[in-house]
Amino acid sequence: MEANPSLLDTVGVGDLVLLDPLSEESLLQNLKERFRHQEIYTYIGNVVISVNPYQPLPIYSPQTVENYRNSNFFAVKPHIYAIADDAYHSLRDRDKDQCILITGESGAGKTEASKQVMSYVAAVCGKGEEVNQVKEQLLQSNPVLEAFGNAKTIRNDNSSRFGKYMDVEFDFKGQPLGGVISNYLLEKSRVVRHVKGERNFHIFYQLLAGGSDQLLRGLKLERDCRRYGYLGREDPSLPGVDDAANFRAVQDAMMVIGFSPAEVQALLEVVAVVLKLGNVELGSQFQASGMESCSIQDTRAVREICELIGLPESVLEKALCSRTVEAKREKVVTGLSMAQGCYGRDALAKNIYNRLFNWLVNRINASIKVGVLGHRPRVGLEPPAKAQELLCNNSFEQFIINYCNEKLQQIFILMTLKEEQEEYVREGIQWTPVDFFDNSIICSLIEDSKAGILAMLDEECLRPGVVTEETFLAKLNQVCASHKHYESRATQNARHVTDTSLAGSCFRVHHYAGKVTYNVTGFVEKNNDLLFRDLSQAMWKARHELLRSLFPEGDPQKASLRRPPTAGSQFKASIATLMKNLYSKNPNYIRCIKPNDNKEPGVFTDGLVQMQVRYLGLLENVRVRRAGYAYRQGYEPCLERYKMLCKQTWPKWKGGARDGVQALLTDLRILPEELAYGRSKIFIRTPRTLFDLEDRRRLRMADLASLIQATYRGWRCRTHYQQMRKSQIVISAWFRGQAHRKRFEKMKKSALLIQAWVRGWKTRKEYKKYFRSGASATLANFIYRRLLQKFFLGLQSNLPPLVVTDRSWPAAPYKFLANTNEELKKIFYPWKCKKYRDRLTPQRKALLQDKLCASELFKDKKTLYAKSLQQSFQGEYLGLQKNPKYRTLQTAAEGKLVLADTVQKVNRANGKTVPRLFLLTKNHIILADPKAAQPKTVVSLSDIRSVSVTRFSDGFFVLHLNETSTVGTKGDFLLVSDHLIELVTKLHQTLLETTTKTLNLQVADEFSTQFGKGSVAIRIVETAQKNGAAPVCKKRGSHKMEVLVH
Repeated sequence: MEANPSLLDTVGVGDLVLLDPLSEESLLQNLKERFRHQEIYTYIGNVVISVNPYQPLPIYSPQTVENYRNSNFFAVKPHIYAIADDAYHSLRDRDKDQCILITGESGAGKTEASKQVMSYVAAVCGKGEEVNQVKEQLLQSNPVLEAFGNAKTIRNDNSSRFGKYMDVEFDFKGQPLGGVISNYLLEKSRVVRHVKGERNFHIFYQLLAGGSDQLLRGLKLERDCRRYGYLGREDPSLPGVDDAANFRAVQDAMMVIGFSPAEVQALLEVVAVVLKLGNVELGSQFQASGMESCSIQDTRAVREICELIGLPESVLEKALCSRTVEAKREKVVTGLSMAQGCYGRDALAKNIYNRLFNWLVNRINASIKVGVLGHRPRVGLEPPAKAQELLCNNSFEQFIINYCNEKLQQIFILMTLKEEQEEYVREGIQWTPVDFFDNSIICSLIEDSKAGILAMLDEECLRPGVVTEETFLAKLNQVCASHKHYESRATQNARHVTDTSLAGSCFRVHHYAGKVTYNVTGFVEKNNDLLFRDLSQAMWKARHELLRSLFPEGDPQKASLRRPPTAGSQFKASIATLMKNLYSKNPNYIRCIKPNDNKEPGVFTDGLVQMQVRYLGLLENVRVRRAGYAYRQGYEPCLERYKMLCKQTWPKWKGGARDGVQALLTDLRILPEELAYGRSKIFIRTPRTLFDLEDRRRLRMADLASLIQATYRGWRCRTHYQQMRKSQIVISAWFRGQAHRKRFEKMKKSALLIQAWVRGWKTRKEYKKYFRSGASATLANFIYRRLLQKFFLGLQSNLPPLVVTDRSWPAAPYKFLANTNEELKKIFYPWKCKKYRDRLTPQRKALLQDKLCASELFKDKKTLYAKSLQQSFQGEYLGLQKNPKYRTLQTAAEGKLVLADTVQKVNRANGKTVPRLFLLTKNHIILADPKAAQPKTVVSLSDIRSVSVTRFSDGFFVLHLNETSTVGTKGDFLLVSDHLIELVTKLHQTLLETTTKTLNLQVADEFSTQFGKGSVAIRIVETAQKNGAAPVCKKRGSHKMEVLVH
């Protein structure tokens, strides 16, 4: 084992080869400790052990891919990316075919491990449009094969029920060109029956859940899974799984791979046929001869199947209920019993699905295969269908699976020993034979061509006469009685051994993983795997191209009486081909472990993991790796890691790396029998010696760290002192220089000043007689004019904007211009306002005059005024000209209308309000009934004495009339208007224009008004609660009224 810092500086032991002491308990404890810290990967040399975490972990990011890219296998923490990178670079750089074998129990994470390997290879290989297309096709083959070949079992929600081997071919640059997928051992019996709590293959549920209504109608299917016999007629829901979304993903994947819409439709039609076959019900009846026969009970399912595949109903019914036997060139048609009919129906469903799956794999291969022939480096990815099966009731399928795992364990041990031996030879170290359990004797018990269990089973299936499981078991007891890895009730009795756990219909095989008991019931039938020729011929007669191509033997022109090969012999041949393929490649191993049966994250069941450690042979593998020398490392990295332990090699060794390592280990007084010096590596026999080196290194590193810290602190203090001293010298020099410079500049300035004064005095004294008497005034005027000119020219380019709201004005640049500047400011603003007024339209000018008048009347007096600023005065709110109903009012206005609005008139008796139309003309105020549109009251403007309003934001006002007027005898008017500001403003302007009198406007909280029966005091009360939009008037006796406003 070639170790490095990343394996030594980690939780527990990163490589089990270095585990000391080595035992099953210490191995389990190490796996458990690492699992508890979410370290799910551990090495045995170059073998990766993966413990399923049952939760997403942040260890598969693009950054992680970059960390493991082009890295040494042992230079990073254990990870599945490390073995993928090692295999990829061995293939690319050394042109060696690679194989990655993934083994483990169902639910241990084999499928996920294969996905991670494929995703890593896809991430690190080249880029480009064609390369990306190939990578995408290879990756998208997974969801398609999972849909048709995976199912939910008791142990695993996505268990692979078939074996898959994928060969990926690369060019010399390491870019993928294509691949080939080989499949074996599809569990086709699951099509017709499955254990309660499990599910059939995913595609059936995905099609019914995710297919559109139109698609299901075309396939003559219903969405309810419980209507189909092969689906168990039970609730198919699976927590956390969206079958509809997965079906859409499968459809998208098929499009990426290159399936045409017609191929996808034909594929789904065949899937629908399999589902429909489970609903074909057969009934028993007796013929006239007294023999039992079967018949179709409900022809609906048969009719729908025949419509899908283009086959007459009579042909399918005859094939399901009868059988043609050929003897001496004569054909005899015999009816089938109900049991035989059900067997034939289920056999047809299993064969259709199995052949459809094989067609699907071949179709994918046609899309991803490499077109040009020739040898190219390949990576083989082989996750088996299922792991070693140790169930309570093991049958033929479990026997075949365990046979496959025996062969994989055999190649695992042999290839490991071969790799170890080759390295010893390469390094020139003597190879010591390793004692290990060779399971070839178990493989021989199963596959021997003369005395093997499979050979005995085939012989029984081909033997004429009555063949039963009892005769098969009797033959096994006869042939294998003396084999030490086989036992049954008969062999136990011969040895006088009593074991009640072994039933009479069972036999037991001592596998490398433990003893497994098999029940022979169904062995003969499942090995025969017969499909009646009538059913094959019926399928060949169908007009459905895909289904017809699945049954070439149904062609009468190619009919053969030759018996088809048995299931056992077919699988044995597939395993032989697989083993040959694996032996031709450099193997890489991933051993997957399931930590618990409940799929819970963070739970580690010791007993379950211990069983998997045993049947995966992990302890045996560690012992093989540790045989001889447990630790090996190149001389350069070894010297680099431990050179600080010896004075001769620290800090730098000047000779060769091997001599340096030899001097180092000699100085450390390590026993010579613990060491072996290879050509390029140092070998250490026991992990204890390695850990002793690590302990010494750890202590030495602590001493070196202290030394480095002390040296650094001393260097930092010295450097800091030297910097301070140098800085002080520089500062002092600069300070003294600056002081001298300032002193010199001051002396120079003083000298120049004295010189200037002296020269000036001499000049004035010499030329005083030539000066005119008014020279100073002339100079002063000249300067004054120049300053004024400069001021006005600057003001010309710096005038404020012509916006009436802008009162800014530049400040005077000189103090003597302050008064002039202020006068200019007073002139500029009125001129700016005049320019603004000249640009106004007559309508806009009239509106602003109205607003100005309103400001004079109400500003800082009534709260409502501020809200009216943004409202334009329209004057006419009733639409008199557009509404013919108001024609009478328009006539009464005599074309002198100023304002028309709706107001609320307050009843003098009870304070209630009624709506009135308010019309203000040049001469009158008209109050009219809105319903009748007839004037009710006409008030002359000369009769208006005053108007009273509140100071709040309400629309209440009182129209005080002269008592001598005709209308005034009834009393003043109490009104409420939504446009109070505009109404009173218009009234003021009209009154001023008509009578040359200003409106007497009173703004107060209390005022007196005249009603018909006398004076009434009105008091305004402000309330916090808003009682509607209008003020509320309440009578308080005969001479008081309160108005509630807000």
